[in-house]
Amino acid sequence: MTDDQTTMIDFAPTVHRVTALLSGVSDEQLNAPTPCGTYSVGDLLDHFMGLAIGMRHAAEKTTATAGPDDPAPGEGSADRLDPGWRQELPRRLDALTEAWREPSAWQGTTVAGGVTMPAQMMGVVALDELLIHGWDLARATGQPYDCDARSAEAVIGWLSAFPDEQRPDGAFGPMVSVPDDAPPLDRAVALSGRDPGWRA
Repeated sequence: MTDDQTTMIDFAPTVHRVTALLSGVSDEQLNAPTPCGTYSVGDLLDHFMGLAIGMRHAAEKTTATAGPDDPAPGEGSADRLDPGWRQELPRRLDALTEAWREPSAWQGTTVAGGVTMPAQMMGVVALDELLIHGWDLARATGQPYDCDARSAEAVIGWLSAFPDEQRPDGAFGPMVSVPDDAPPLDRAVALSGRDPGWRA
C-alpha cells in the first residue's frame, strides 16, 4: 500500500463514546466483573490508561515509555489505577485521537507493546481495543453503548481475519455465534470472543 492509498480512521466517535461512560462509573463498581476475562472494572480502566499512552506513542513513532506508575499496553491492575483517572483518562484519549489524525501515523511501521507491525494495521488494532473495551466497560457498569458504522466495519474486518484456529494466544476468545442480521456492534463483540448478551 502506498502512502496515497493509506486509509485513515477517525478515533473521535469511539473515544467520545468511551469518555461518556466514565462519569457513570462509581467507586463501588471498580471491583465489579467485566466481559473481558478476569479483568475487573478497575483493571479495565487501568488498561485504558496504559493503552492510551502506548498507542499514542505508536502513532507518533516514538520510543518514549510510560512512567513508573503507568501500566504497559496490554496490562491492567486496579491496584495501580490513578485516583485521578476520571480527569486523566479523557486527556490521554484525546491525545491519542489527535495523534492518529496525522497522516504519518498511518504510514510505515510502528511498535506497541513490543510488537512491530504496519502502522495501518496498528491503527485498526488501537481502534479495536477502544471499541471493544468500551463495550466491556458499558456492560460491566450497566450503561448504554453504541458505535459508528465505519468503526464497526473496520473492527469487524480486523477480527474476521483471525479464524479460531489462527487466533494469537490470549488475544481473543473463540468467536461467538450471532444471527446473520445481528447489529454491527454485536458482530464485532462476538468476533472478539464475547457474548453480546453478557450482563453484569
